[in-house]
Amino acid sequence: MLDGLRFAFGTLSVLRVRVDRWDRETGGRAMLAAPVVGLVLGAVAAGAGALLAWRGGPLLGAVAAVAVLAGLTRGLHLDGLADVADGLGSGKPAEDALRIMKQSDIGPFGVLTLLLVLLAQIAALAGEFAVSLWRGAFAVLTAALAARCALTWGCLRSVPAARPGGLGAMVAATVRWPAALGVSALMAFGLGWISPWHPLALAVGLGCGWLLLRRCVRRFGGITGDVLGATAETAATGALLALALS
Repeated sequence: MLDGLRFAFGTLSVLRVRVDRWDRETGGRAMLAAPVVGLVLGAVAAGAGALLAWRGGPLLGAVAAVAVLAGLTRGLHLDGLADVADGLGSGKPAEDALRIMKQSDIGPFGVLTLLLVLLAQIAALAGEFAVSLWRGAFAVLTAALAARCALTWGCLRSVPAARPGGLGAMVAATVRWPAALGVSALMAFGLGWISPWHPLALAVGLGCGWLLLRRCVRRFGGITGDVLGATAETAATGALLALALS
């Protein structure tokens, strides 16, 4: 599992970690360890958000939390979300849509989706920080965990890769569903010590992420790294909206 943790932190964060093994077995372990990455990054972002909310108000705290999470992941999940939005919005066959997603530029569907998702995340977090600093911080942590648990579910053995190369092909179909369920249940149990709403928000986020994942699998024939990133951002947004509505 140490190799899996290194793989997870090396690919899912900006933290400098030496990755000794780069194979599918280690990739599967990394996807199981992804929620641990979410726990660490979420704690850092929660602390930054709470500090800025304390000194500058809830809106500034929300922006800081979202920005720190984006910075700690090199913006990879947000980039994946924009690419998937362009691919889905193109209306082209799977092969052409995948080629559009691989391009470096962002189209109108991607820009609009990024804008709406970031606004939704910031608005939800601002409302949580306005209630209390602790509530806002725990909302950040819940969203980060939901995003990384969604990565685990996105790599189930029943989910194929859309193309042979890239990170998606490395980790696709490497996780057994009992293991994914166990990891998610462990995270939900931990969140349950905060309040009953946080495990529910985690479940809602995972449901939102799963809906997008199934849509992408039907549309593209499988997953890519971009699809995993989009699934993570969708799960995080769903969890935050669930907390805001609670």
